[in-house]
Amino acid sequence: MPARGAGQLSRRMGQKKQRLLEARRHQSLTDGAQMPSTMEPCLGPPAPLGPQRSIYFSSPKSHSAQLGSEFFDQPAVPLARAFLGQVLVRRLDDGTELRGRIVETEAYLGPEDAAAHSRGGRQTPRNRGMFMKPGTLYVYIIYGMYFCMNVSSRGDGACVLLRALEPLGGLETMRQLRSTLRKGAAGRALRDRELCSGPSKLCQAMAIDKSFDQRDLAKDEAVWLERSPPGSREPAVVAAARVGIGQAGEWAQKPLRFYVQGSPWVSVVDRAAEQNSQACSDKAF
Repeated sequence: MPARGAGQLSRRMGQKKQRLLEARRHQSLTDGAQMPSTMEPCLGPPAPLGPQRSIYFSSPKSHSAQLGSEFFDQPAVPLARAFLGQVLVRRLDDGTELRGRIVETEAYLGPEDAAAHSRGGRQTPRNRGMFMKPGTLYVYIIYGMYFCMNVSSRGDGACVLLRALEPLGGLETMRQLRSTLRKGAAGRALRDRELCSGPSKLCQAMAIDKSFDQRDLAKDEAVWLERSPPGSREPAVVAAARVGIGQAGEWAQKPLRFYVQGSPWVSVVDRAAEQNSQACSDKAF
């Protein structure tokens, strides 16, 4: 090939190569304009509409405040006192969470306790939860329509009755739940202090029924216990006689009911017991 022809071919190849390089640079700039900036988040599709919950409450098992099995593994009296100030949480099927701070409890000591359903050590299908591991729920029915919720403690047949809560969250839902079963004054809206001021009221407001019997409060996904918020003050505790056990002889007078002094959500206030706060000592039992 003559030298002139070779030179023209070389120039054409160089021009073609130059055009190819420019095309690649242009394509690179175009692609870069479509890519998200490293300074901006890559947004996905919009989240579905509807009730949203904090990620910290997406599962009770992931919530650091949830109380585990070790909390319940103590005798009934110290457990009944330890419950005060802790928060009971109930998650409904639609994701709504109801919350209430425990302000009143009763201890039942097991076979020796004449007021306990396990008195004499008897075990039945009804009270089996009292003999299961600490933290097991024992839910029973009274008057054929109301429920009471207990939590088993250390010791066969021993448990703690939850008597009253201070409502913290989901109050309107609690009002709706309570209105379906309460007696009298059907047209009057319930005041906040009336929502959970008694063991059966508590169960109504938190949608607790017999289906919760024998569940593990340390592991259940529909109901669990959370520790009191950080910085909460230690409540002043009153020890008084239990309520509604008049046929239990001397056991009816033992100070096995515990409540937060001054709380307006307590079901029954005992002024005499409040004046004699030293009766709280466990040495009396």
